[in-house]
Amino acid sequence: MHKKANEELLALVEKAISGDKNALEKLIAGVQNLVFNLSLRMLGTFADAEDATQDILLKMITHLSSFRGDSAFTTWVFRIAANHLKNYKKHMFAHYPLSFEYYGNDIENGKAQDVPDLTQNVEKEILAEELKMSCTNVMLQCLDTESRCIFILGIMFKIDSRIAGDILGITPEAYRQRLSRIRKKMADFLSEYCGEYGGGRCKCRDRVNYAIQSHRLNPQQLDYTAAAEIPVQTMIDVKNAMEDIDGLSQDFSFCKTYQTPEHMKLLIQEFLDSTQLSIVQKS
Repeated sequence: MHKKANEELLALVEKAISGDKNALEKLIAGVQNLVFNLSLRMLGTFADAEDATQDILLKMITHLSSFRGDSAFTTWVFRIAANHLKNYKKHMFAHYPLSFEYYGNDIENGKAQDVPDLTQNVEKEILAEELKMSCTNVMLQCLDTESRCIFILGIMFKIDSRIAGDILGITPEAYRQRLSRIRKKMADFLSEYCGEYGGGRCKCRDRVNYAIQSHRLNPQQLDYTAAAEIPVQTMIDVKNAMEDIDGLSQDFSFCKTYQTPEHMKLLIQEFLDSTQLSIVQKS
């Protein structure tokens, strides 16, 4: 990070620690989308990601005094978030774990063609796109938590191996080796089964009704369709603020990034405006 920018950020942190609410709001605004997207990929659903994001931002607030500027602020926040999410047990898939074997068997043997029309007058193309975003996100749940975090940091956020290793507490070499293996595992599964990103026979449009019947898709609650995407350049700028990429990352087109939902932003603002903030800052 540029020296001047880092000095300005440290000054902002000091102000926030001293009780400057505006400074704290700026810090939160700068990282909340990153935290939300990491949570969404790690946990698989919007609802769980929103809950976890609030927990992580609260941790950030209570630990601000421990930030010394030895790394980029976003790296420091990612470390807090990754540690929290790897041990998070309240999300749906912690109770209903997935595997590639289960996912593959469902694609091969689920009788999608036998399900009647359940689209509730919602355009099938819209539902198919929602299913595609949901399916490829949920597929990450087939990885163990450590592997999932490695994949997300390397493929979605394209973080340098030195920085990612620091976040996860492993060497850059170990991170690169594991990322390569995990990426191949994901790519092999997509190639075998997925007709959207690989050579498989599974097509989202053909499985819309099956997904609705299985409660994997709700025509009246399309989280991905409703979410506002973050411009690619914004994510590149964030990545550059952390460090340059190491050349291992490749573009997985399903790894889109989204803005934090508006109702969640309102909850955060309500917290910042409440008397609870001073209690948390002093804890």
